Amino acid sequence: AAAPSAGAAEAAPRAKVSVTIQAEGVDLSGTVVSRREACMDARKVLVFRQVGKRGGGDDVLVASDTSEVVDGVGTWSTGNTGLEGKFYAKVKRSPLCKAAVSPTVKAVRND
Repeated sequence: AAAPSAGAAEAAPRAKVSVTIQAEGVDLSGTVVSRREACMDARKVLVFRQVGKRGGGDDVLVASDTSEVVDGVGTWSTGNTGLEGKFYAKVKRSPLCKAAVSPTVKAVRND
Protein backbone atom coordinates (compact mmCIF):
# COMPACT_ATOMS: atom_id res chain seq x y z
CA ALA A 1 0.00 0.00 0.00
CA ALA A 2 1.17 3.52 -0.78
CA ALA A 3 2.01 5.85 2.08
CA PRO A 4 -0.45 8.72 2.51
CA SER A 5 0.81 12.02 1.09
CA ALA A 6 1.25 15.05 3.31
CA GLY A 7 -1.28 17.86 2.95
CA ALA A 8 -0.26 21.22 1.51
CA ALA A 9 -0.18 22.86 4.96
CA GLU A 10 2.19 20.18 6.24
CA ALA A 11 4.42 20.32 3.16
CA ALA A 12 4.91 24.08 3.11
CA PRO A 13 7.22 25.56 5.74
CA ARG A 14 5.72 28.27 7.97
CA ALA A 15 6.21 31.72 6.47
CA LYS A 16 8.14 34.39 8.36
CA VAL A 17 5.93 37.11 9.86
CA SER A 18 6.67 40.47 11.45
CA VAL A 19 4.32 42.54 13.58
CA THR A 20 4.68 46.24 14.40
CA ILE A 21 3.05 48.50 16.97
CA GLN A 22 2.83 52.27 17.24
CA ALA A 23 1.23 54.57 19.76
CA GLU A 24 -0.53 57.82 18.94
CA GLY A 25 -1.43 58.99 22.41
CA VAL A 26 -3.15 55.94 23.88
CA ASP A 27 -4.38 54.63 20.50
CA LEU A 28 -2.39 51.53 19.52
CA SER A 29 -2.12 50.20 15.98
CA GLY A 30 0.30 48.44 13.69
CA THR A 31 0.91 46.02 10.86
CA VAL A 32 1.35 42.31 10.22
CA VAL A 33 3.70 41.69 7.29
CA SER A 34 4.60 38.46 5.48
CA ARG A 35 5.28 37.24 1.97
CA ARG A 36 2.24 34.97 2.39
CA GLU A 37 -1.06 36.87 2.34
CA ALA A 38 -2.72 34.27 4.56
CA CYS A 39 -0.25 35.30 7.27
CA MET A 40 -1.36 38.95 7.14
CA ASP A 41 -5.16 38.65 6.88
CA ALA A 42 -7.50 37.67 9.72
CA ARG A 43 -4.64 37.18 12.23
CA LYS A 44 -5.46 37.77 15.88
CA VAL A 45 -3.07 40.39 17.25
CA LEU A 46 -2.64 40.36 21.03
CA VAL A 47 -1.51 43.57 22.75
CA PHE A 48 0.30 43.25 26.07
CA ARG A 49 1.13 45.88 28.68
CA GLN A 50 4.71 45.35 29.77
CA VAL A 51 5.10 45.04 33.53
CA GLY A 52 8.71 45.19 34.69
CA LYS A 53 11.15 43.38 32.44
CA ARG A 54 9.72 42.36 29.05
CA GLY A 55 8.60 38.76 28.87
CA GLY A 56 9.00 38.36 32.62
CA GLY A 57 5.75 36.42 32.86
CA ASP A 58 3.82 39.25 34.48
CA ASP A 59 2.87 41.15 31.30
CA VAL A 60 -0.88 41.72 30.95
CA LEU A 61 -3.04 41.14 27.88
CA VAL A 62 -4.96 44.43 27.50
CA ALA A 63 -6.42 44.34 23.99
CA SER A 64 -6.67 42.39 20.76
CA ASP A 65 -7.71 42.97 17.18
CA THR A 66 -7.93 40.95 13.98
CA SER A 67 -5.73 42.11 11.12
CA GLU A 68 -7.17 43.06 7.74
CA VAL A 69 -5.17 43.41 4.51
CA VAL A 70 -5.24 46.98 3.19
CA ASP A 71 -3.02 47.88 0.20
CA GLY A 72 -1.06 44.63 0.56
CA VAL A 73 -0.32 44.98 4.29
CA GLY A 74 -2.13 43.50 7.27
CA THR A 75 -3.32 46.34 9.52
CA TRP A 76 -4.76 46.31 13.01
CA SER A 77 -5.87 48.87 15.59
CA THR A 78 -7.13 48.77 19.17
CA GLY A 79 -8.50 52.30 19.06
CA ASN A 80 -8.32 54.31 22.27
CA THR A 81 -7.19 51.98 25.06
CA GLY A 82 -7.15 54.75 27.69
CA LEU A 83 -3.97 53.14 29.03
CA GLU A 84 -0.51 54.64 29.37
CA GLY A 85 2.65 52.55 29.64
CA LYS A 86 4.81 50.21 27.61
CA PHE A 87 3.10 47.87 25.13
CA TYR A 88 4.00 45.24 22.56
CA ALA A 89 2.03 43.17 20.05
CA LYS A 90 2.17 39.46 19.40
CA VAL A 91 0.73 37.07 16.79
CA LYS A 92 0.73 33.34 17.50
CA ARG A 93 1.91 30.79 14.98
CA SER A 94 -0.57 29.10 12.69
CA PRO A 95 -0.25 26.07 10.39
CA LEU A 96 1.12 28.32 7.60
CA CYS A 97 2.71 31.17 9.57
CA LYS A 98 5.40 31.70 12.19
CA ALA A 99 4.75 33.63 15.40
CA ALA A 100 6.03 37.19 15.81
CA VAL A 101 6.48 39.79 18.54
CA SER A 102 6.86 43.55 18.01
CA PRO A 103 9.30 45.91 19.69
CA THR A 104 7.97 47.71 22.78
CA VAL A 105 6.45 51.20 22.44
CA LYS A 106 5.45 53.74 25.09
CA ALA A 107 1.94 55.18 25.07
CA VAL A 108 1.32 58.55 26.76
CA ARG A 109 -1.91 60.59 26.82
CA ASN A 110 -1.82 63.72 24.67
CA ASP A 111 -3.99 65.79 27.04
